[in-house]
Amino acid sequence: MSGLGERWLAAAYGGAPWLALLRPLEALYRAAVARRTAAYAEGRRTVWRAPVPVIVVGNLTLGGTGKSPLVAWLVRHLVERGHRPGILSRGYGGQSDAYPLWVDDRTPAAQCGDEPRMLADQTGVPVVVDPDRPRGAGRLLAAGCDILVSDDGLQHLALGRDLELVVVDGARGFGNGRCLPAGPLREPLSRLASVDAVVINGVAVDGQPAFTPPPGGFAMTLAPVAWRRLGDGKRSPPLPLPFTGPVHAVAGIGRPARFFETLAELGVEAMAHPFDDHHTYRAEELAFADGRPLVMTAKDAVKCRDLAPRDSWVLEVAATPDPAFVRWLEARLAALDAAAPDMNSRAGSAPAHHQE
Repeated sequence: MSGLGERWLAAAYGGAPWLALLRPLEALYRAAVARRTAAYAEGRRTVWRAPVPVIVVGNLTLGGTGKSPLVAWLVRHLVERGHRPGILSRGYGGQSDAYPLWVDDRTPAAQCGDEPRMLADQTGVPVVVDPDRPRGAGRLLAAGCDILVSDDGLQHLALGRDLELVVVDGARGFGNGRCLPAGPLREPLSRLASVDAVVINGVAVDGQPAFTPPPGGFAMTLAPVAWRRLGDGKRSPPLPLPFTGPVHAVAGIGRPARFFETLAELGVEAMAHPFDDHHTYRAEELAFADGRPLVMTAKDAVKCRDLAPRDSWVLEVAATPDPAFVRWLEARLAALDAAAPDMNSRAGSAPAHHQE
């Protein structure tokens, strides 16, 4: 997102009055979303159903919500249950000559996107990138995956799903509650009525709720788990800090302030350098003459490992869902396990092309 886009996003979350001028365009956007949703619901556009369970982890808003850390937690949980999960991604920010793209150790973030690269590194499960989600799902099925997790994709209705999880940034909520371009919503808030669970990441910075959580919403926190040195992968606990003195901190994520707030909570004195989400870094943006250490997010690290100084540090974070969510998820997964024989017959052929 450009600098202008970031300023617009700040206005949308802050409820800037001038956005009221864009409400006629919002009405057109909402009408287009409604037509498209109805086309899938009424069978005028094809929904492909995989012969295994599909879990979509997405959001209603533009900007980061903490969705990818929940995906990482979810696939680890599935592995612990004995499943063979695979992650499906659009691969925003990446560009490949051919799809579906299997993400392996040699796949650069510039080709697959920063989030798929990060998730492949963090989880070790198969990751496939494809703008055509059903086609990408077919590649994971061919690799033997028995459950699919779509990182984002709530609005990609061509791929059928068995569970929909929506992640909300607890600090920002839904902004002014308006759809694009008059607000940050990709779909109207009424969409929450049809999802299976809403997971709220953190709370408002001032302790006041940014929005009224929907009934049955679950809490989630993100917490630092380790520092990793970029050059050699050496890991250290979050505290004590593995470096001394002030640092430079870069963050090209949906809400860079979240990273800088976490650093402050750890007692890190940081000079903040925020960048746009999915920013493509240049070496000169990571070189500082004062010799201070450089720290960054895991999402940035997959793009900076050949550009940044080798003694830079990456802060790894992990999601911790509320125990109530884990119990709810276990019940739903048990139901999906019981329905597995019926799922095996619901997709009799390879997915057709579904470019959205």
